[in-house]
Amino acid sequence: MAVLFLLLLFLCGPPQATADNIQNIYAALGEALELPCPSPHTLYGDELLSWFRSPAAGSSTALVAQVQVARPAPDPWKSGRESRFKLLGNFSLWLEVSKEGDAGRYWCTVLGQRHKYQNWRVYDVSVFKGSQLSARAADGSPCSVLLCSVVPARRLDYVTWLEGKGPVRGRVQSFWSEGAALLLVCPGEGLPEPRGRRPRIIRCLLPQNKGVSFNLAASLDASPALCAPSTGWDVPWILMLLLTAGQGVIILVLSIMLWRRRIQGAQCRGASIPQFEPEIQVYENIHLARLSPPAPKTR
Repeated sequence: MAVLFLLLLFLCGPPQATADNIQNIYAALGEALELPCPSPHTLYGDELLSWFRSPAAGSSTALVAQVQVARPAPDPWKSGRESRFKLLGNFSLWLEVSKEGDAGRYWCTVLGQRHKYQNWRVYDVSVFKGSQLSARAADGSPCSVLLCSVVPARRLDYVTWLEGKGPVRGRVQSFWSEGAALLLVCPGEGLPEPRGRRPRIIRCLLPQNKGVSFNLAASLDASPALCAPSTGWDVPWILMLLLTAGQGVIILVLSIMLWRRRIQGAQCRGASIPQFEPEIQVYENIHLARLSPPAPKTR
């Protein structure tokens, strides 16, 4: 009988559970995941506890793990095909590292001669991840594009973006789509300069208090003046500056040389012209007048 039920599960796919029996589970990419499976209250010794997995709606069903409930609690049991899945001693399914391909529907069953098929637990597991890109605003300031995506794509009840305990600072624009949320963060006007220019931590918060943290560089906290693109020193500007400076030095050297030549020429001309000394000339005239005889008087 148990073999017949297992055959029906493989052929018919996952059980049709009501919405109240399905639990949505969100697991971050790379983190561990544990799915509990309580056993029935009454056991008769021939029950088999089985874990099944269906990657997507309408796809085939795969047996992940199986163990006899009446036996003592087993040691962590690892499936041969699904080596990353383990069955713990409390019959919970343990996943070491979550990947995008692990998303899908999981459920555990207990089958026996006196137990009909019972859909004990059904989990819809979604794997979410975060992606960070860079962009430029219209004024040239650097911006960050933060993306939270869920596999498989499904409608999210809510997504909250937080910086610390409050809303995200700066110029922020959020976008929403099926299974993804996007946030565009650009430096805003009037933001205070952070102490020590520490990086900003922005978190994308999903249902069940699960989330992804993004680390933004400290340059996004700077004022728009610091983020504005600066004029670079290209080769033509450097050559023009050097040429202008060289012309100025040449003009200064020529001016000094002309000034020195003018001073030297003036000194040479002054030395070649005899100087007239009036005191010496007067003395010579007086001396000559005394030595000459008096002129004869004529009648």
